[in-house]
Amino acid sequence: MTGPTPGSADRAPRPARWRTLQPTGLAWLTLVWVALWQDLSVANVLAGLLVATVVSLVFPLPRLRLATKVHPLHLAVLVLRFLFDVVLASFQVAWLTLQFGRRPKGAVFAANLRSHSDFVLTLVAQMTSLVPGSLAVEVRRHTHTLYVHVLDLGPHDVEHFRRRVLAQERRVLLALGEDLGAPVTDTQGDRP
Repeated sequence: MTGPTPGSADRAPRPARWRTLQPTGLAWLTLVWVALWQDLSVANVLAGLLVATVVSLVFPLPRLRLATKVHPLHLAVLVLRFLFDVVLASFQVAWLTLQFGRRPKGAVFAANLRSHSDFVLTLVAQMTSLVPGSLAVEVRRHTHTLYVHVLDLGPHDVEHFRRRVLAQERRVLLALGEDLGAPVTDTQGDRP
């Protein structure tokens, strides 16, 4: 009869679910729990950590691995240009609403992003949606295509707005320090 060798329990692989626990994610979920209860006590923080652990185990997310360095100058350009776009679009939407009798012609167009990173895709989609008058209505992860609805878009404006979305992606990539010479990919390479 052979039994387990001493120390073999130490070498046993962890269950796959435990690998989904990410300290940063647990900290954010715990912070949300404490903020919702509006009670900063040891018991509430421990309860939040327990709930965060259970949520992370029941609804696991893929690990987000970023091998990037944020470049402060490019990040400043990204933020300033984004704020400029938000302010300008706010005035344009306000002016559009004041033009009584004019019916805006909305349209949806596709923008194929260069990056294969889910993180970059999410950032570009969210930043596009936060600009008034535009909304990311669909994202195709396997092709990294972003479908954007624009409030008032003429037939000759489609290419202009597509270039704006791709320029936004370029600013995000520069801010994250990604190499623009090669397509950017996730390190885990997961695809549906």
